[in-house]
Amino acid sequence: MQKRWFNVGKIVNTHGVKGEIRVISKTDFPEKRYQPGNTLYIFTEQQEEPIQATVSSHRLHKQFHLLQFKEISTLTEAEKLKNGLIKVPEDQLGQLAEDEYYFHEIIGCDVFSEEGDQIGKVKEILTPGANDVWAIARPGQKDVLIPYIKSVVKSINVKEKIIKIHMMEGLLDE
Repeated sequence: MQKRWFNVGKIVNTHGVKGEIRVISKTDFPEKRYQPGNTLYIFTEQQEEPIQATVSSHRLHKQFHLLQFKEISTLTEAEKLKNGLIKVPEDQLGQLAEDEYYFHEIIGCDVFSEEGDQIGKVKEILTPGANDVWAIARPGQKDVLIPYIKSVVKSINVKEKIIKIHMMEGLLDE
């Protein structure tokens, strides 16, 4: 059976001369995913097989995650990884707590009000800070941003791809 891979980051540049790379994170749990000792897989256009790499350090710098891998110790080696995608196999996703979800489980879900009115579909998840924000695509209207907080998101059923939200005043205002 073919492995399913999940994108957890994109390498946008190198950082410094010791092989550190600058990553835009696409993972739901960067503190777990980029933990030193973890194995990540780098997919580049130049390589047919993914490069297996072990995280040796992780830190935040501005809006980027800076990663150092045990196998990559020079700027020249790191340069070859530019524009690469960092992925993990499905079996590395791990177990989540009851109220935690992976991005790929939420994206594509239909969003309804508690009253049953369809609002749209989750198109993207943004991680600006304290809480995630879901971009909801609405047919014939502008997308709307919904904060992923308990007072708004009332239920999530990933099997049926249905999310119910509480329509707070002003939530759908332009």
